[in-house]
Amino acid sequence: MPISPAPQVAILDQFSNTDTNATYPVSVSLAGPSGGTPLNGTTTVFAVAGVATFTDLRIDEPRSDYTLVATAPALQSATSAPFRVALAMAAITSGSAHTCGVTTSSFAYCWGWNRPGQLGDGTTEPRLIPTRVTGGLTFRQVMATPLLIGYRTCGVLTEGGAYCWGSNDQGQLGDGTTEQRNTPTPVVGGSSIVQVAVGALHTCGVTGGRRAYCWGANGGGELGDSTTVSRLTPVAVWGDLEFVEVSAGEEFTCGVTLDHRAYCWGYNGWGELGDGTTVNQPVPTAVPGGLLFDHVSAGDRYACGVTTDSKAFCWGLNHYGQLGDGTTEQRLTPTLVVGGFNFVHVSAAFVHTCGVTANGAAYCWGANNSGELGDSTTTQRLVPRLVTGNLIFTRVAVGSNDTCGVTTANIAYCWGFNGDGQLGDGTTMSRLTPTPVAP
Repeated sequence: MPISPAPQVAILDQFSNTDTNATYPVSVSLAGPSGGTPLNGTTTVFAVAGVATFTDLRIDEPRSDYTLVATAPALQSATSAPFRVALAMAAITSGSAHTCGVTTSSFAYCWGWNRPGQLGDGTTEPRLIPTRVTGGLTFRQVMATPLLIGYRTCGVLTEGGAYCWGSNDQGQLGDGTTEQRNTPTPVVGGSSIVQVAVGALHTCGVTGGRRAYCWGANGGGELGDSTTVSRLTPVAVWGDLEFVEVSAGEEFTCGVTLDHRAYCWGYNGWGELGDGTTVNQPVPTAVPGGLLFDHVSAGDRYACGVTTDSKAFCWGLNHYGQLGDGTTEQRLTPTLVVGGFNFVHVSAAFVHTCGVTANGAAYCWGANNSGELGDSTTTQRLVPRLVTGNLIFTRVAVGSNDTCGVTTANIAYCWGFNGDGQLGDGTTMSRLTPTPVAP
């Protein structure tokens, strides 16, 4: 995203007035402790009526102390006041102890805990503010596992193709090994994947041909290949269903087909498959009720989805009210989230859920021990509660005990537990309300 407002350089005469006759070529460059960060865009323009305007300058590394130096032939140089470059986020994903996002320039950044290398910066050092994923890759999507185990991240490149990094003890990175990776590593055979979903110890993706593949742990049948055999590389999900998206949870997976039907497979001890039973299913099983879904999100022993008429339904485990139906009762089939809201998206994770309505308001429900519901309290909620701040969100992403979202202005906010720096505000202080992610 270009620097806004566009920088302007005025050529002054001897009386410090703008010389409206000046048409010199003016060049700008970064000065000060820029760390070798490149200044992208057109860096030399001709002045018009004594003013040079730089309309497409871009700096892709966030900092708070940049300065620009302007030069022109035979004229004295000038230095700007220090300015801040913040990340313009297009999407965000919350993990169990880390967070990642994709900028409007398609670069991936991560922050928080990094012991297995899930930040993808080539180290295992924790980061309290966003750090760019190494390798020069550009992404259309990144996903961090929001569950208490897994500690990894996967992404899809702008041109397609899946990469993963972080923990890999069950082969969940899909690279044919069980070796931990601290930089993006291509998924074997994953060049045609256009959407990826990260569960506790397994990963799934959808190809451009709408086929679903999964890899990693498979003890509950979560890979959907009709077995319980773990896989180090992608294996096709059983059947000939055409998927538009999949979502991986704790030992189970759900997906939405081209005809808006929801299917789930894997472990089902709490009714998380939504089929009215608690019987495990190693192949896709239709979610009953005649509902048509645009989107599903699989969490820890429960799942939620948004129907084509913008209603949110949840099913499965409900000990903390994460189903949003006003109770803590387990549900074996989809149950309407109360409140009459028109949702465009929901995000399920560990013990709380959040969603965004058609007007951009964010609502959360369930556990709230660390302020992850964003309503300025730590009170558990059994029904949706408005996130404080009057922010307009495009999406929210739920982590194990934190939440993040991106506004229509492409600004990322996070709230909840922050002991590992997963809120990205430069501290380890938990927050009860949305707090901007640092530059």
